[in-house]
Amino acid sequence: MKAEDAPRVVRVNVTNQAWDFSRPWGKRAPFTRRAVGAILPGKRVLVSAELVANANYLELESAEGANRTPASIIAVDYECNLALLKGDDDEFLTSFKPLEFTEAKVGETLNIWQLETTGVVLSTQGPMTTAEVSRYAADDSAFLIYRATAALQFRDSSFNLPVLKDGKLAGMLVRYDNPSNSAEIVPSPVIEHFLKDAEQPPYEGFPRTGIAYSATRDPQLRRYTGLSGQHPGGVYVTDVQKDSPAAEAGVRVGDVILSVDGRPIDQDGNYVDPTYGKLLFSHLISTKHFDGESVKMKLLRKGELVDLEVKIAHRDVESYVIEPYVIDRAPKFFILGGLVLQELSRQYLKEFGKDWEKRAPPELVYLDRYQSDLFKDEKKKLVILNRVLPMPSTVGYEELHHLVVEKINDVSLTQLDDVPKALERASGGIHKIELDTEPRIIYLDAKTMAAEEAALVQNYRLPATQRLSK
Repeated sequence: MKAEDAPRVVRVNVTNQAWDFSRPWGKRAPFTRRAVGAILPGKRVLVSAELVANANYLELESAEGANRTPASIIAVDYECNLALLKGDDDEFLTSFKPLEFTEAKVGETLNIWQLETTGVVLSTQGPMTTAEVSRYAADDSAFLIYRATAALQFRDSSFNLPVLKDGKLAGMLVRYDNPSNSAEIVPSPVIEHFLKDAEQPPYEGFPRTGIAYSATRDPQLRRYTGLSGQHPGGVYVTDVQKDSPAAEAGVRVGDVILSVDGRPIDQDGNYVDPTYGKLLFSHLISTKHFDGESVKMKLLRKGELVDLEVKIAHRDVESYVIEPYVIDRAPKFFILGGLVLQELSRQYLKEFGKDWEKRAPPELVYLDRYQSDLFKDEKKKLVILNRVLPMPSTVGYEELHHLVVEKINDVSLTQLDDVPKALERASGGIHKIELDTEPRIIYLDAKTMAAEEAALVQNYRLPATQRLSK
């Protein structure tokens, strides 16, 4: 086989089994996914993180299906939606040719690769229509994304697909809308950042500053902040996360960001990228830099110019009050006499389906959406009453669900792990549970609960009545 004829993609077969956040003691039924992975130097395979989320088993399969090998994850990042795999059999990819990277520009032709059942590559062409910074699957992260238009045919193994330009890897297709023929692609600059970070374990992730800002198109706002013809651009800092890189560097609410790394920022938060044109300046921070590096910012503060260096860092998902995703981790829970307690996460809200923002309890969606404003100075988790498993001790409480639990026995809860100690403070053998809304307070008899625990486990076939931090 000639080197130029060597295969450059491989099938990836995955068995996934997600935790059931509505019944946090168990998992959902397993299911399988198939995708086309891009072969990279070092006998590594690139796929989307969604493909391997909560994976029980991973397997690489040659395009024609003749050979297979179990695989493992080298690195995964659910924020940028990328994962790097390696076959257990080191010889499996020896005859494969790795792909090189290239960037793409709007208007250029991209080739999306699928595989026929025979192993032949089916290449579908389409123009790249957009390059912009947009939110990714984790919902709280915004990175560069390519969009293209292509009429893809249905094929097996198409959960994610390599996208090439002139024979080089330009990105990985992770979303496709059939009615509009619209493809969303994680682009090569994001992929290369991920790969470089993965070369030096432990994997750190994409960095942030911890700043929220608003546009400065309003003439009154520009006059208020001291912006004039001398400063045509700039964005207004509306929030600085406590203990964030920006806060530690001295960025303040009310500052105006004029430039980042010497690149002027316009009134909407864009800079002019030499390849893509106007992009949000977060691309300069998250993708042009790595965790621990410094970014130079020029600010306008009360009419005076201020130069700062911000040492940027990745934000750990577990630092959120309401975590944007909980993947590859079992949800914590505590069943108290039939009351199912757990910590609120966006993963919990997504149990309500694709339209979870409309279908989930509006009070909980509100807490998630505005958590940065509601819990500025608090390092905590929100404990919620998910549901009530009917038992004699919970008679009258069966209809309670999706409520925030504020206190147990007058002990304020900052995380689910606080519950066991709070239970030690029962008064007169009665547990008092305080909620954030009606009925406000409910009571449980400690002795009755203890007597019913064996029946609770048997009736609902529970593997345990709690799962807390180790």
